[in-house]
Amino acid sequence: MTTDPSLSAIMGERTGLINLAYRFLGSLAEAEDAVQETYARWYAMPRHQQEAIESPGAWLTKVVSRVCLDVLGSARARRESYVGQWVPEPLPDRTEWKNARSAGAGCDPADRVTLDESVDMAFLVVLESMTPAERVAFILHDVFRYPFAEVATIIGRTPAACRQLASSARRRIGTGRPRAGTAVRRAGVIRDFKQAWEAKDVAALVGLLDPDATMTADGGGLVGAVLRPVVGAEAIARLITGIGGRAAPGPTLLERSVNGRPGLVAQHSGTTVTVAAFGFTDDRITHIWAVRNPEKLRTWNRTVPPGRGPESPPDGAPSSARSALPR
Repeated sequence: MTTDPSLSAIMGERTGLINLAYRFLGSLAEAEDAVQETYARWYAMPRHQQEAIESPGAWLTKVVSRVCLDVLGSARARRESYVGQWVPEPLPDRTEWKNARSAGAGCDPADRVTLDESVDMAFLVVLESMTPAERVAFILHDVFRYPFAEVATIIGRTPAACRQLASSARRRIGTGRPRAGTAVRRAGVIRDFKQAWEAKDVAALVGLLDPDATMTADGGGLVGAVLRPVVGAEAIARLITGIGGRAAPGPTLLERSVNGRPGLVAQHSGTTVTVAAFGFTDDRITHIWAVRNPEKLRTWNRTVPPGRGPESPPDGAPSSARSALPR
């Protein structure tokens, strides 16, 4: 029997759990709620039950995965009543977090997880097309490298069934994600897009967009946003060049990393009002996901009192979650 884990050891799993839950749910707010629920269940257990758990990190991972599976099961019904289009919550680069945990600290493997393709906006959008079980099986196995025997204990299916779920999810990923050019070339295209937007140059914007490009905006019913996807390069170009074209001044556009990829941020009076992520086929923009829902922009506008670090961003898998999961 192990000794009672210290509070610091248990809470040390938190960033990894949020990292996992964000990939499951596509929402940092929902991920935080799922992790909070997981910890509530841990501390609701009597001391002797906690001591009987060989790997608390593995137990927490199993529980948060099941919580997220339940959330995903109800998400589709909730999103049917969502005003307009639902887009995953965008995350800033580590350097954008206010008062980062340790200025000048070196980049470790946990930092790199945040920037991998599993948080790319195009990737997250494809994940939304999966069933909850497909999504959980795929992320646990293909992204976090859990054996199917362990995935099976979380999802409540056989290892063979989990293998089939991950395979089905893999096919969706293969057909749903367009090929993209290099990060440097994408960044250059977005820089040209920003300049054309600022100049209200419709022709230049059309030249950067795929003819069948799609723009999806998420205002959540809280701010103005088109309720249906806008299709076609010229339609998108004319829409965005009309933003702020009346009495109000246009937004200030900034090149920023969005979910680890080049993107744009629009600000009014220093407040982020839109975060735009981009999908590419080769060097042409095929998708724009514009998040305007202020509830999904909390991280981009978060301020931290002096002397306090920010709430930890998703940046790594649970350190002890690779041991055998509890039955």
